[in-house]
Amino acid sequence: MLDKFLRISSVLVRLAPKSSVQISRGFSVKTKYLRTMSLPKPNIVFVLGAPGSGKGTQCEKIVEKFGYVHLSAGDLLREERNREGSEYGEMIENHIRNGKIVPVDVTCALLENEMNRNIKEYGKENFLIDGFPRNQDNLDGWNRRMSEKANLKFVLVFNCPEDVCVDRCLNRGKSGSNRSDDNIESLKKRFVTFVNDSLPIINHYKTQDLVRELDATKSPDEVFDHVNTLFQ
Repeated sequence: MLDKFLRISSVLVRLAPKSSVQISRGFSVKTKYLRTMSLPKPNIVFVLGAPGSGKGTQCEKIVEKFGYVHLSAGDLLREERNREGSEYGEMIENHIRNGKIVPVDVTCALLENEMNRNIKEYGKENFLIDGFPRNQDNLDGWNRRMSEKANLKFVLVFNCPEDVCVDRCLNRGKSGSNRSDDNIESLKKRFVTFVNDSLPIINHYKTQDLVRELDATKSPDEVFDHVNTLFQ
């Protein structure tokens, strides 16, 4: 009888999702959390700011000091478009060629795949997602697809006035950035787009006390002094 009870107890322990399984008649079986095939949830910091606000420079510093993985939604889309045998490549190319926005579910899928790859291959669980979510459609898509799969730590916002951003980008263009949009007309349009589309997203996260704002007009080292306090 005791052997039968112990066999049943063993089965319950293997199936139980909790660390302690209570069995009738006062018996208690303690066990560790079961190892599942699911990956740990990635820890996310969204990085937002106007073009020229210095996001890229600070992301490099965060990666170097704190070991985060830096992901750019735009870079992932371009890489996927050019990858041989891509599931999404042709569709991304068609959207870009026709001046349409790539569906946010595709962007979220690429972000999720890249995060899972880094977790599995390198044990990296902390990610900077640069330039996302940049509008309401991005936010809705993220909440629909990823909100339960990731831990959002905070939203890092680089505040910088238009004239400073434009000057930085123009100087970047003179230095050979080879970016076709580093010209005065494109930059002004991109800044307006940021104000119209991204500021409402920042305000949304402010209501959740998730926004951490930085004065991005300072030197890169001065800005990183502030960044450093947020990641300690």
